[in-house]
Amino acid sequence: MKNLRRKTLAAASAMTLGAGLAVTGGLAPAAAAGPDTSYLVLAPQGANTIQAAARVAAANGTVVANYSQIGVLVVRSTNPNFATQVAGAGVESVASTAGLGTALDEGETVEVSAADVANATGDPTKEPLYGQQWDMNMIHVPQAHAVNSGSSNVVVGVLDSGISSTHPDLATQIAKDKSTSCLGGVVDTTEAAWNPTTSDHGTHVAGTIAAAVNGVGVTGIAPGVKVAAVKVVNDDGFIFPEAAVCGFMWAADHGMQLTNNSYYIDPWELNCRNDARQRPVWQAVQRAIRYSQSKGVLNVASAGNSNYDLAHKLTDTGSPDNGTPEVRENLTNACLDLPAEAPGVVTVGAVGPTGAKSYYSSYGQGVIDVTAPGGDTRYRTQGVRSTITDAVLSTTFNTATKTNGWGYKQGTSMSGPHATGVAALALSAHPGMTPGQLTAFLERTSVAQSCPEGVFNQVPLISATNPHLYDATCSGGARNGFYGAGMVDAYNVVR
Repeated sequence: MKNLRRKTLAAASAMTLGAGLAVTGGLAPAAAAGPDTSYLVLAPQGANTIQAAARVAAANGTVVANYSQIGVLVVRSTNPNFATQVAGAGVESVASTAGLGTALDEGETVEVSAADVANATGDPTKEPLYGQQWDMNMIHVPQAHAVNSGSSNVVVGVLDSGISSTHPDLATQIAKDKSTSCLGGVVDTTEAAWNPTTSDHGTHVAGTIAAAVNGVGVTGIAPGVKVAAVKVVNDDGFIFPEAAVCGFMWAADHGMQLTNNSYYIDPWELNCRNDARQRPVWQAVQRAIRYSQSKGVLNVASAGNSNYDLAHKLTDTGSPDNGTPEVRENLTNACLDLPAEAPGVVTVGAVGPTGAKSYYSSYGQGVIDVTAPGGDTRYRTQGVRSTITDAVLSTTFNTATKTNGWGYKQGTSMSGPHATGVAALALSAHPGMTPGQLTAFLERTSVAQSCPEGVFNQVPLISATNPHLYDATCSGGARNGFYGAGMVDAYNVVR
């Protein structure tokens, strides 16, 4: 499987604007200290964490986060025998998360001048850069805004790399009292902690969902709603399982109705529940997702950028992506993309400006729920290359110069927040829907798209040496493997 993740893929450009619990103990025999390592320790399903915490202390571990609601502890220990010694009554499973980081793929950046962006023709009744937001017209955002542009009672958790709190298009849109960092699985609500430090990925995602209509820059799909920064990506670009668990739990307990998740967890794109190394991670994240759903949260996730048929998993030859790749063959449905394939999560594929599946977008009948604009800068029609403006324009933050701006990115990271923004409009217009009802409504109001005939292949423009690199075959009828129930539609959910 080609190791291109659902995060920002390949093309980006930007124009900048200057902006400015712990349990300790040690009953176990002393052992030579090893590296300080993080662990997930799970109590039996439905049990509290009291007994597990006692075993952690006895094994020379420190509980840094206690998610007693779901029976999950985040632990740190320098005891090299911790995993063995903590096992026993009150502990269902334990896993080290060392080496389980998945680096955020920021992709290529292509700078454009401020003058080029400033000369863009926008709709003066909306935003100066609206003329370059082809994605908004594709899903009928102008028509939707004439009816409902979102309610401030709706809060969307952006589980990502943080959101710039000084961005002129986002400063009024952020629910600061609901924002936090979850790095290390530990909550830190200081504003500096949840702002971006090495990545503008979360800032771009947030702008697609809720950038303000204020005469500056771009518009979001639901500018009337609020977004909360829930930082799960560390400064090295890794997304550790304990941070994701923290993110889902935080959103559930702080009144969010939606989360956007443009990442996958674990060094393997496919998390195999029948692998002892990975099963505790799957269990912990599943518990957190189920808990969030019980609290009324609908979680939306990007499908991935590997052009991989998630309905027919065979091999994975590019993982882990932070170590020596292992060839894993004869995979089964026990191997799933997490969180995208977790039950109850809305999985989103990507299309480009023509409405055709983006060359990179993963797919699969029964896996993709809906599709949305994600950009495609590699082609438009056979023989005709597209341009940078065929990616998605949104808010950016230059972490080197600490300046805010706007720029282009593409990937299912961008299609996910389009679906999340439409879902936020749906909740604004029709409050009170449960996650299941909202999912059904989002699918029912999407515009069905048929499978293309034959093998989908736009590759000769991409790789002359491997012309079948991005071949893909669509299966299904009105609901199919490329587009799911169809293209999300902002107007359909509010009218």
